[in-house]
Amino acid sequence: MDSPFATALSLIASGDAALMQIIGLSLQVTLTAVLIACVVGLPSGAALALARFPGRGVVIVAFNALMGLPPVVAGLLVYLMLSRSGPFGSLALLFTPTAMIIAQTLLILPIVVSLTRSVVEDLWAEYREQLRSLGAGRLRAVPTLLWDGRVSLLTGVLAGFGRASAEVGAVLIVGGNIAGHTRTMTTAITLETARGQLGLAVALGIILMVLTLTLNAAAWWAGQWARERLG
Repeated sequence: MDSPFATALSLIASGDAALMQIIGLSLQVTLTAVLIACVVGLPSGAALALARFPGRGVVIVAFNALMGLPPVVAGLLVYLMLSRSGPFGSLALLFTPTAMIIAQTLLILPIVVSLTRSVVEDLWAEYREQLRSLGAGRLRAVPTLLWDGRVSLLTGVLAGFGRASAEVGAVLIVGGNIAGHTRTMTTAITLETARGQLGLAVALGIILMVLTLTLNAAAWWAGQWARERLG
């Protein structure tokens, strides 16, 4: 009964305070980052899909490339911006949940922008004539196109959530993995494994897997429901 899995199940079943605190902070940071990325990325991606301006191709390539931005590089950039010698050092945000949210938003935003651009661009090509016949220009068509592509866009949002929730390097650099303050599920798994405390690490791993499976199942169900009801 002293195996890591038994200990992990015991921690989950008892609602261990440290376990719950880590899970709560992880969800707070990741969901806030996803929300910010969606508020900024969805309209920005749609605008990039419909607008025509010099250098548009360069912007598209840049966002596509940033989808693969290494987390440690994102963390380093945020660290340099928020450190005492950086331009925003006076805000004292380094090693706080806010810094972790900024780093995760930086990782998620290119995914949301790029996938939104792709979805809206395809929908505009398909429905352009119908929308124009109804008097909807490019700008006025954005809400309609975003709503019509909501199922595909949900996939992009979940991809962003998955990237953020599984990320270690960036939050470790800017958060510092401080117990009770900036310790997330991924950084705690890394630390507890290194310390040989596998019970907590396995418990957090189980929670992370269940969370990921639940969200993807919900997205699949939503997609199936939309296809059956909307055709």
